[in-house]
Amino acid sequence: MLQDETAGDPISGVKWTRKTLAKLAQALTTRYACPVGRETVRRLLEELEYTLRTNRKRLSRCQDVDRDRQMRYIVRQRRAFLRAQQPVISVDTKKKELIGDFKNAGRTWRREAWEVLSTDFPSDARGKAIPYGVYDVARNRGFVGVGVAHETARFAVQVIRHWWRCEGVRAFPNATTLLIEADGGGANGYRSWTWKWELQQLANETGLAIRVTHYPTSASKWNPVDHRLFCHISRNWAGQPLRTYEMVLKFIRTTRTNVGLRCRAYLDTADYPTRVKLTPEQKSQIHLVRHRVLPKWNYTIKPQIE
Repeated sequence: MLQDETAGDPISGVKWTRKTLAKLAQALTTRYACPVGRETVRRLLEELEYTLRTNRKRLSRCQDVDRDRQMRYIVRQRRAFLRAQQPVISVDTKKKELIGDFKNAGRTWRREAWEVLSTDFPSDARGKAIPYGVYDVARNRGFVGVGVAHETARFAVQVIRHWWRCEGVRAFPNATTLLIEADGGGANGYRSWTWKWELQQLANETGLAIRVTHYPTSASKWNPVDHRLFCHISRNWAGQPLRTYEMVLKFIRTTRTNVGLRCRAYLDTADYPTRVKLTPEQKSQIHLVRHRVLPKWNYTIKPQIE
């Protein structure tokens, strides 16, 4: 009865079916005159090594030929920095959230369900939250700036700057170089000259040489900030309507894990204009040194010496 609806892994032997327990119980009762309940069907499926499965995002329509080489290079850079006790941070922008009485995926224990809007129109929102995260790989610490305007390179670097002033400078008093692991697109994309310009300003202010390694296309899920910070934040506010910015900050600040993750957050109400283009003179002021290995994804921005 399960043959046409079964998929599975031929290596491990794990199977799953697209029929529900109710449909299977009904088919056994009507087609085979074998009246059983759903719990019996569940037990029989477990004995046959069937388990509930969800979709896995592992396929990619486009995969760069240098993907494996870049991933190995990122790991080598990270290990070298950690051994030298130099700061390593992973950065990215989390999914933007509408502020208001909107449904948030997940369930919570309560006597009555929350009443929320039946639609998710942005026009009904009180605003939008743009969480940009900085994950400290060595210390297992998260730092999130929640913007209210636009996701821009200036906003991204401002969050990194705020992290360095609040935590980094004290945690790494002997730091000379900062390693940033970032996605290949978005506000911190490898093609963005505005991102490089803002990093140059940060390097000049802090005196740090800033080394950047970008994840290849369709490989951002391996960025530590995604699977070590953002997933826990999403789990913490699952099923809770994000009605105010204060609620967003509260859920981020109270994110905890058993292995010691802690997180800080602040609200950035500044306006960051979009479509900012650099002049040729500004580009010439960026002290950019590209690496020998895959220079389009790996480079160092050194502070300018006056």
